[in-house]
Amino acid sequence: MLKVNEIDVYYGDLQALREVNIEVQPGEVVSVIGSNGAGKSTLLKTISGILRPRKGSISLNNNEISHAPSSRIVEQGISHVPEGRQIFPTMTVWENLEMGAQFPRTKQVRHETMAQVFSYFPRLKERLNQKAGTLSGGEQQMLAMGRGLMSVPTLMMLDEPSLGLAPVLVSTIFEIIAKINRRGTSILLIEQNVFNSLKISDRGYVMENGRITLGGSGQELLENPHIRKTYLGL
Repeated sequence: MLKVNEIDVYYGDLQALREVNIEVQPGEVVSVIGSNGAGKSTLLKTISGILRPRKGSISLNNNEISHAPSSRIVEQGISHVPEGRQIFPTMTVWENLEMGAQFPRTKQVRHETMAQVFSYFPRLKERLNQKAGTLSGGEQQMLAMGRGLMSVPTLMMLDEPSLGLAPVLVSTIFEIIAKINRRGTSILLIEQNVFNSLKISDRGYVMENGRITLGGSGQELLENPHIRKTYLGL
């Protein structure tokens, strides 16, 4: 479904990603774990067209998207829920969700899609006319994910969805991610909450210093001594 092949990515003269290879198959949850500054967010930004690889290629369903505009990439089925939520704070919950359905294909089904979003996040329905900036942190994260779902993605990329949330909300967010996946959406997940992310993942990759250094099933990585020591403190 998604194939990232040997990409190098730079910020000016500073190389951020080196020969990165990852794949996401239809119906999978795939996690990329690593420390701060390892290059995880850069990877998602490159897939979604915000950054461009200097070398290598990215394809979705065998279609090259390495140099496609971000709008075209979203239209082809990839949604990116960025770190920090990045909602529109002065717009209402309803208006934020509407912003996620900007293409003819998604506009036609936006009412059905919004009903599905409310099935995942009932709290958003209760706050439809509330300004997004007045929501709690957990509600803003739900809104960011809901807006991402409004584009009816086949692949949803989530960057640190549990960051800054209370423990009870962290569990809820991971349960909802698993539910979204069970309904047919593939997930590429960037998370510092290594245990929870690998627990719901079919496969995972470890990124260190801009390189993929390890890969395997979610369970294999949870049992790996390096992962247990470095990322789980066990």
